[in-house]
Amino acid sequence: MSVAIRLRRTGRKNLPCFRITVTDTRFPRDGRSLETLGLYDPLRKDPAQQLTLDQERTQHWIDHGARVSDIVQSIFKRMGVFPPKPKVKRERPGRKTKTATHNRKVAAKTARVEAKKVRAAQRKAAKKAAAPAEKA
Repeated sequence: MSVAIRLRRTGRKNLPCFRITVTDTRFPRDGRSLETLGLYDPLRKDPAQQLTLDQERTQHWIDHGARVSDIVQSIFKRMGVFPPKPKVKRERPGRKTKTATHNRKVAAKTARVEAKKVRAAQRKAAKKAAAPAEKA
């Protein structure tokens, strides 16, 4: 049996409120649940009252293999329910030396930048040359 921690919609039309529940993945969204872990009310003004959660039971279910849905995971992350996992810099064994294609692309880009600077200088010089002729 695969278990998921997901939201169950309650509340009335245009005033949603959600229960955070542990359910079998085969059950419908608003159907039977194994356990209710908390409540998420997105319309509350106070962020402290938006989320009530039994963190001990939540951790128990996660430790026993319950999969957290994407939305519940983002709510947990946004509300700071669980501490963020430390970022581990992974080893990326890739090409360290620059290839001939890379060097060719960089050279072409620098040539385009230089040509653009030259054209801008020419336009500026042409503008200065035309300005005294208009005054006379």
